[in-house]
Amino acid sequence: MTTPSLTVPAAPQADADWWRQAAVYQIYPRSFADSNGDGIGDLGGIISRVPYLQQLGVDAVWLSPFYPSALADGGYDVDDFRDVDPKIGTLAEFDEMVAALHDAGIKLVVDLVPNHSSDRHEWFREALASPKGSNARARYIFRDGKGENGELPPADWTSIFSGPAWTRVPDGQWYLHSFATEQPDFNWEHPEVHEDFKHTLRFWSDRGVDGFRIDVAHGLAKDLGEVLPSKAELQAMPKDGTHPLWDRDEVHEIYAEWRAVFNEYTPARTAVAEAWVETPERRAKYASPEGLGQAFNFDLMEADFDATHFRDIVTDNLAQSAATGSSTTWVFSNHDGVRHATRYGLPPRAGRDVKQGAEWVLAGGPDEGIDRELGLRRARAATMFELALPGSAYLYQGEELGLHEVAEIPDAQRQDPAFWRTTAEDRGFDGLGRDGCRVPLPWAREGESFGFGTGGAHLPQPAWFADFSVEAEDGVAGSTLEMYREALRLRGELQSEESLTWDEEVSTGDVLAFERPGGWLSVTNFGDAPVALPDGEVLLASAPLTAADGTAQELPGATTVWLRRAEA
Repeated sequence: MTTPSLTVPAAPQADADWWRQAAVYQIYPRSFADSNGDGIGDLGGIISRVPYLQQLGVDAVWLSPFYPSALADGGYDVDDFRDVDPKIGTLAEFDEMVAALHDAGIKLVVDLVPNHSSDRHEWFREALASPKGSNARARYIFRDGKGENGELPPADWTSIFSGPAWTRVPDGQWYLHSFATEQPDFNWEHPEVHEDFKHTLRFWSDRGVDGFRIDVAHGLAKDLGEVLPSKAELQAMPKDGTHPLWDRDEVHEIYAEWRAVFNEYTPARTAVAEAWVETPERRAKYASPEGLGQAFNFDLMEADFDATHFRDIVTDNLAQSAATGSSTTWVFSNHDGVRHATRYGLPPRAGRDVKQGAEWVLAGGPDEGIDRELGLRRARAATMFELALPGSAYLYQGEELGLHEVAEIPDAQRQDPAFWRTTAEDRGFDGLGRDGCRVPLPWAREGESFGFGTGGAHLPQPAWFADFSVEAEDGVAGSTLEMYREALRLRGELQSEESLTWDEEVSTGDVLAFERPGGWLSVTNFGDAPVALPDGEVLLASAPLTAADGTAQELPGATTVWLRRAEA
C-alpha cells in the first residue's frame, strides 16, 4: 500500500504521562454515530460528535477496530491493518478525526489485533495459494492432520467462540484459529510478522495516534511441539508463563520490541494490554515500563456490588501498580460484557462460575428478577467510585446515559459469532453473545434510529431508548449524563498524585471511604439503609442526599458522594 502524504496533527499536550490518570471513552465505531444514513456508524459520525465528547470531559478516546473487515467478529477480523473500512470512512477522514479530537484536547488510542488476521488478509490469501511448507504458510500456524489421510484435526482443541479451533484447507492441511474460523492465528515465531506489526505501529503513530489497546495481548507467543496436547491436557496446564497457548513469558520479548518503537516518538506512544491471566502478578508483566506500560484489570467488572469485594480489588491492584511503576486501570462496562447498570440490578453472582448478567440475557431479559432502577442507581455510585480512584478510568459509550443491556434482540438479527457458533445447550456462560451492549446509541428522543443516523440501525434499538437518549438527558439536573459531565470536570480539577488512603473511621460495614491527596474524600454506601453523611463540603453525589423527611442530609444506600475536607 502507498502511504499518502499527510500532516501529522499535533497532540493536545506533550505530556508523556497523560495516560496514567486519564478518563478514556471507548467508541465502538459501528454503533456510535452514522453520518451517511446506511445504518452503520462511521468516522464522519465520530467527527460530528467531537463537541459532545469535549463537553463530556474525557481525556482520550479508545477507538475499537475500524479496519476493513467482513465483520465475522465485529471488526476484530482485520483484512488490512493499515487502512480504514470503506463502510466507515477513509484514511483522509481518519486524519480529520485525529485533528478534530486533538483540537478538542482529546487523545486517541486505537485497537490493534496482533493475535490473528482475517481470512481475507492478503497474507492469508497468499498462504492458501501457496504450497505446504512455503514461507507464506509459515506466517500462520498450519499443521498436517491426523488420521490415515490427514482427515482429523491436529488436536481436539476448541476455539474461544466454541467449535473446533482447527479448520482444514483444500490441500488437506489445517490452520489454527483461537477465535472464529475467519480469524487465523499468526505465527509470531516468523520474523516477517514482527516487522509488519512494527510497520503498523509506526503507520498509525505517524498519523497522530497517541496509543494502542492490544487485543488478546496474552495470546501471541505459542509453543507448539511436534506432538500437540489434548484439550483436556491444555485445560489442566497452569497459565504460569509456560502454557503452550496463553500468557507465555516469551510474549514480553515482542512487547519490548514495541516499546522501542513507542519510544521513537515524543511523547512516547502508550499501550494498554487486554490480557486475561490467572494472577495479578502475571498481569503486571504486561504493564512493565519496558513493555506495553499498562494493562486492563477486569476485576471490578466481574465483582458484585459489595464493599469488601471493591476494597480488596482496589488494594490488590494498587499494590501491583506500585510494584511495576505503572498506573492501574478501572472498567465496569465494555464491548464484551453486559452493561453494569443491568448487572447491578440482578441478584449477586456470589462466586458462581458464570458471567454476570449472562443468565438474564439468555432468558431473554425478563422483567422478573431485575430491578432496573436499583441497577442504575448502583451503576452511578460505582462510576463515581471509579472516577475517584488513582489510575485510568475506561468508560464505554452509552454508560454516561445509564443505558441498560438490550436483551430483546431477535435471533435472526444477532451478529456476534459467540451466538452463531454456539448451540442453545452451551450458551449458559456467554448468554446470547455481546450484541446487547453494541446496539447503536440513542441521540434523540424520536426518529427511525433515535438520532443515530438518518436511516435505521444495524442492530435493533428498543423503544425505551427514547428516555435514555442524549436529548432526553442533556441539561437535565440529576440525569446520568449530567452526573458524568460534572464528575469528569471535578476529577480533572481534583486529581493529583496517584495514591489514596482508606478512611477507617468512615469505612464501616457497607460503607467504603478513601481520601485522595488534597482532602478529596470519596464515600460509597454499598448497602440499602442510609447512613450519616461525613463532615465536609459536598462536591457531587450520585443520588440526592436529603433525608426522606427533608430535615437533614444523609448518605442513602447505593450512593457515592465526593466531599472536600474542611481542613483541606
